[in-house]
Amino acid sequence: MKPYKTTAFRNFLLMAVFFLNTSCNKRPAENQSSPTAELIQPSALPSWDSIPGERILNWVKQVTDSASADFIPVEDRIAVFDNDGTLWPEQPVPNQLIFAIDLLKTRAPEHPEWQKDKLLNSVLNNDLSLLKSSGVSGLIKLVNASHGNISESDFNRSARNWIDTARDSRFNYLYKEMAYVPMIELLEHLRRNGFTTFIVSGGGADFMRVWSMEAYGIPSYQVIGSYGDLKFQLTNGRAEIIKTDGNIYVDDKAGKPVAIHRFIGKIPVFCGGNSDGDQAMMEYTSSNKYKTMCMLLHHTDSIREYAYDINTLSGHLETALEEAKTSGWLVVDMEKDFKKIFKPEK
Repeated sequence: MKPYKTTAFRNFLLMAVFFLNTSCNKRPAENQSSPTAELIQPSALPSWDSIPGERILNWVKQVTDSASADFIPVEDRIAVFDNDGTLWPEQPVPNQLIFAIDLLKTRAPEHPEWQKDKLLNSVLNNDLSLLKSSGVSGLIKLVNASHGNISESDFNRSARNWIDTARDSRFNYLYKEMAYVPMIELLEHLRRNGFTTFIVSGGGADFMRVWSMEAYGIPSYQVIGSYGDLKFQLTNGRAEIIKTDGNIYVDDKAGKPVAIHRFIGKIPVFCGGNSDGDQAMMEYTSSNKYKTMCMLLHHTDSIREYAYDINTLSGHLETALEEAKTSGWLVVDMEKDFKKIFKPEK
């Protein structure tokens, strides 16, 4: 486990500070039995434009056809997806930062000592200026205070309550309603064709596992994310896991392939992302012996969502976009290629 002072974690925190200021182509394996591949039908991805939609559907049909030279056995059909900016929005701030602030306020009555801490007290009083000026160290303090020294069951209960009640300030959706409709269709289509879908995100694994099944149809044990130290203890004869302060493993950039190896044990054949933080995961997918597909969401729709790429620290997209041209990765223009983004649209 790498400590939070690594470059990857600093980049993750700097991404939050910014808010406060404001195919891969490979070869086949031998044929094995497989679920019958679906016929390519426009209805399989109804919220997609025909060009990227047909490219995805053609790839799925090809690699699930047991008579094809590019057939991929079911047990090797691993699909990985980033979360923030890929399955739901990450602007104007990653949603987990909002949750961290809300959780700090919820836990404050149990921690009167926070009132004596200038930074935490200012956050509790809705003044984020000190948090902004304190940079990385302030954000570490916020995350450790809100997420640390809490039992797994209490944390899960808080995350469950938040995801069931908290609303996005711009669109007025519950956060759990803000999954991108075209991406849900893609997840479902892959699963119907024998793929196992995983989240591989820089967000906190414990946070996402509470609601990933409801939002995406992805069970908690198929969620990989950043994580901190834990300890096991018996309290009055009851076994529990406690989230503690300390080291944090950041599942971002080069940390993503490492986490995939550690927790999945197979190289993916499909990879979906939206930023330079996902580039290493796509390059890792490209190394597979099978014919693979990598897909980048390019946020171009300022009306229905947000438009950003280079001029942002949250979801910065630059080198991965250039690599997509060289490697033949599918780049999805959200304004042109998504017929709808949220459901129901307001």
